[in-house]
Amino acid sequence: MWKNTEKPSLWSWSSWFNRSSVLIFFVAWELVPRAGGLLETFIAPPSVVLKTLWEILNSGELLGHVGVSLSRTASGFLAASLVAIPLGFLLGGSFRTLERLINPVLRFLGQLNPFSLFPLFIMLFGIGELSKGAMIFWVCIWPILFNTINGVKEIDPLLIKSARSMGTGIVTLFFKVILPAAAPGIFLGLKMGSGTAFFMLIAAEMIGASRGLGWLVWNAQINFQIPQLFAATVTISVLGLALNGIFAIIERALLGWKQHSHA
Repeated sequence: MWKNTEKPSLWSWSSWFNRSSVLIFFVAWELVPRAGGLLETFIAPPSVVLKTLWEILNSGELLGHVGVSLSRTASGFLAASLVAIPLGFLLGGSFRTLERLINPVLRFLGQLNPFSLFPLFIMLFGIGELSKGAMIFWVCIWPILFNTINGVKEIDPLLIKSARSMGTGIVTLFFKVILPAAAPGIFLGLKMGSGTAFFMLIAAEMIGASRGLGWLVWNAQINFQIPQLFAATVTISVLGLALNGIFAIIERALLGWKQHSHA
């Protein structure tokens, strides 16, 4: 039977609409607030937001807040990774009986709302940097831990048996067989943890901070500085997309072999 192998035209209506959806959104965003009324009061159009972004970027204020937020995120994320990955290898590999016993407790802890724990972190660590680091550590450790455990569990036992039968040492076995096989699960946990950490930090900075993107949003809100509020929100969204893009690049570089093996 004859099949139509012609590719859809780049100028078809559906393709044009999909490619233009972002443009349509920004045009609507620009025009609707200028209609007046409450919309003009509470929504800043993109032209005003970009002007405000340029002003706070040019003054150096924005980069300072971004640097503080990213450093806080990185410290909590790194600490969680250093704890969760080795623990995940132990529970998913050598201590599976222990993992089955404590798994319900771990799952329960992982489901606790971090916002409800923030007062506890403040009481234990104060309102300074340590409480924010503890919050980031808490939200990061669970996705990294659970995905590392799953990644280790899904390793084909035949790979390990085959390597051992060829006299492979423990260190070589770990770095050449176990770690690469578990890497997709570990990387998934790291990607989930990094996204959660960044957005959770924004919320934490709204509660107890004097610098950072979360504080910038909160300060603009209480002072009713709508352009600054939208500028900070856009910055947070752009950074979130940038983090996803960075992890996508790292994933292709480190786990490209997995894609080729399934091709």
